Amino acid sequence: MGEFTHFDDKGNARMVDVSEKDDTERVAVAVGSIFLNEEAMQAVLGKKITKGDVFTVAQVAGIMGAKRCSDLIPLCHILPLHGAKIEFSVDEKRGEIKVISTMKTLGKTGVEMEALTGASIALLCIYDMCKAIDKRMHIEAVHLLKKKGGKSGDFSYEEG
Repeated sequence: MGEFTHFDDKGNARMVDVSEKDDTERVAVAVGSIFLNEEAMQAVLGKKITKGDVFTVAQVAGIMGAKRCSDLIPLCHILPLHGAKIEFSVDEKRGEIKVISTMKTLGKTGVEMEALTGASIALLCIYDMCKAIDKRMHIEAVHLLKKKGGKSGDFSYEEG
């Protein structure tokens, strides 16, 4: 079982010292979904949202959010992102837009928080852009899908 690493031996919060760790390639993929009513979904797909193209703006917002992760999450390391990708999958029948956030770096610590932040910010951007049409939108299931690299090794949500 893992241990909490953001506390010292006296219980005080601390940033984890990763200076002794080797640089390795790190990749993390996070996902999450937003559910919209039919009117909002059609407005998104038809590029009828007055604030702009929802997918393009949310894509940029997600990448910008991931790049600012350490400003948002206390004690999170500042990481240089060597790759940042926000993608979308649409299920019109379910009224679902899924965000897939993939972050890459070469470093001493993982990019899970950056991937999760990227997905979350992209989803929040979609909400913001569509809220005039659908105030009942809801965001669900933001989670780490998989990660590669680091001391703890690879992880896949599907493998339990």
